[in-house]
Amino acid sequence: MTNSTAARFRALHTSPALRLPNCWDAASAAVIAAAGAPAIATTSAGIAWSLGRPDGDALDRDAAVDAIARIVRVVDVPVTADIESGFGATAKDVAETLAAVAEAGAVGVNIEDTTAEASGSLRALADQAERLAAAREGAGPDLFINARIDMYLAGIGEESERFDATVARAEAYAQAGADGIFVPGVTDPAVIAALVQAIRLPLNVMAGPGALAPSELDRLGVARISLGPGLATAAYELARKATIGFLEADSYDAIADGIGYGTMNDLLA
Repeated sequence: MTNSTAARFRALHTSPALRLPNCWDAASAAVIAAAGAPAIATTSAGIAWSLGRPDGDALDRDAAVDAIARIVRVVDVPVTADIESGFGATAKDVAETLAAVAEAGAVGVNIEDTTAEASGSLRALADQAERLAAAREGAGPDLFINARIDMYLAGIGEESERFDATVARAEAYAQAGADGIFVPGVTDPAVIAALVQAIRLPLNVMAGPGALAPSELDRLGVARISLGPGLATAAYELARKATIGFLEADSYDAIADGIGYGTMNDLLA
């Protein structure tokens, strides 16, 4: 990570919102960068799948950091890494993870507040704030920490209480050193607009088919729009359909519009 690349990434969190596609390996990162993305995020699910593991803290830190380093090496745009809950049981572990991620060249991270030990449960607010403070210390001042709040995504608590609980967590995370807040799973325009107003840090939402269009999210004041595992699942679905066509339909149609061999080689040369 260089200070200039980190500053360039930080400056993208404005209006209109940063469109942030998610890659899952070096080749997908190269394709996304060549398509014009100003920055790239990783998807923890996609990286885990590409390495033969399920999503959900199944990877160890070394495997995740190695994947991040490979991605950073093949692109010239800023890369922010999804590091799940920080690859460690303690705050000290999270600080060590952030130092390794920064050394690998990423300029940002997502850190989620669900627990590896109990899927669908949030860490205690004080515990997560401590982990984020340790992340800030391990990362240094330049790396962009995007603190993910899974209240809506995991459907935790009564629906009527989620907004206030999310805002309270966002403020605690901001005080702990976060630079942005990521609230996946929220789709209601009124709720998104209210979150933008209530949270003092740039708001990131996860979008895809059925969600508001990027231009509508711009209008609501969202600062960053990411796709999560959406690009990876689309690519794997194409592989599934192409295989079925080959095996059962006497057809090669599904691979007719693939990126050329030479193009891919050139992207990674």
